[in-house]
Amino acid sequence: MRAITVRDREAGVGGLSLTELPYPHAAENDVIVQVHAAGFTRGELDWPGTWTDRAGRDRTPSVPGHELSGVVVELGYGTTGLTVGQRVFGLTDWTRNGSLAEYAAVEARNLAPLPVDVDHVAAAALPISGLTAWQALFDHAGLRTGQTVLIHGIGGAVGYIAAQLAREAGAHIIGTGRAADQDLAGDLGVHKFLNLDGERLEDAGEADVVLDVIGGEIRDRTTALLRPGGTLVTIAGPPTIHPHDGRAIFFVVEPNREQLTQLATRLHAGRLTPLVNTVRPLADAPAAFTPDGHTRGRTIIKVTAD
Repeated sequence: MRAITVRDREAGVGGLSLTELPYPHAAENDVIVQVHAAGFTRGELDWPGTWTDRAGRDRTPSVPGHELSGVVVELGYGTTGLTVGQRVFGLTDWTRNGSLAEYAAVEARNLAPLPVDVDHVAAAALPISGLTAWQALFDHAGLRTGQTVLIHGIGGAVGYIAAQLAREAGAHIIGTGRAADQDLAGDLGVHKFLNLDGERLEDAGEADVVLDVIGGEIRDRTTALLRPGGTLVTIAGPPTIHPHDGRAIFFVVEPNREQLTQLATRLHAGRLTPLVNTVRPLADAPAAFTPDGHTRGRTIIKVTAD
């Protein structure tokens, strides 16, 4: 099968290439998915799991990409809950070969059924950003109707999904971003937008929940905007400043079939839309790891024709 592989950690993006790999083996409780569309994270070549397995052993050449949408073509021993021929989407394991390949072996529990009329490209853009937004807002922050949520990076993949979920939950939304994101924030129903390049963060107002995807000084200054008992949730690294009367939580997204199903239901109904900027073929995936300037939204790799 064709796959994007990387062999040399020092080479970075320059070490990515389109190669031929053996068809993957379906271990116990796995499925083999014929990948139709795949998503990747540009920073994942810095992740330890890209280079080593769960036991810390070198596993190169490795296949990057951890989001996929496709069709089940094989079941491993003991696999239940999915069937051959079923459309699915979800996440591959962090320490196994990923989704930038024609076929991928995936734990069945990390996948959810995909409605027949949902596009594979849209589905492949949803797992990481959708699960991150869902888990941040509801699992970790417990966002409730009527609360105020401040979402950093409203023009990014996570912030874009988070704003839609928060709006549906009945929250008051404050969004931050660049000046170019203001119109997008209006389309999302954001109640107040703050341009971080030209406005004071302290003018955003108080919030019950903060979702941070930026980190650093922005994250730490935002701590002062939390109301008593509020929660700051960040995916950009452990916070160095904690709120005086509240919580600060750093987390890494986890696969969750039930939540994927909830996201797929909203996608199917038109209540949720991921932010897709560009669709490129598998052969162009190495170049896609190096964006041309500031790009809004995800680049999705089209692996197999529908």
